[in-house]
Amino acid sequence: MKQPTSRKPSFTPAWSAPVTVAAVPETGRRLDLVADDAARDAIAKAVGLAALPRLEARFDLTRQGADGLRAVGRVSATVVQNCVVTLEPIESQIDEAVDLVFLPDVAPPAEAVDLEALETDEPPEAIRDGVIDLGAVATEFLLLGLDPYPRKPGAVFDAPPAGDPVSHPFAALAALKKGDAAKDP
Repeated sequence: MKQPTSRKPSFTPAWSAPVTVAAVPETGRRLDLVADDAARDAIAKAVGLAALPRLEARFDLTRQGADGLRAVGRVSATVVQNCVVTLEPIESQIDEAVDLVFLPDVAPPAEAVDLEALETDEPPEAIRDGVIDLGAVATEFLLLGLDPYPRKPGAVFDAPPAGDPVSHPFAALAALKKGDAAKDP
């Protein structure tokens, strides 16, 4: 499963949905989030999407030990990207599973954390000042789900023939060089 790496963000996320860890009861809590127009527009602009008409997330939060949280859920979205061949807009659906464990920012000694007991393959994410930001988490998982090279069905890139000297990437430079050689006595 794709997971973002732990790091302290040096920016303000376009979509923020902070949750105070202490506010999550022992019985857990479910959160359904929907990004507003301003957040979707900011995310689309920041990552180069043509549009982001829908971005939603659902999380089930459970306590993980005394100070930790586990967030399990899904991020779903409708995105519009430009085809890498035709540059026409393509609408696609994103559906990414989320399963993260959050622990306090203070790193405990390595022997004090039983990673096998956490039931995930990834190291825990950091809780900063007693808060996790599920909007930022949802945005990261949206980005993980994007197709880096979206292609419209049936779109085919036709490369120029290899033997055509005019199609060579440096043909224009070669022509300029020949022109300079003709000017020199």
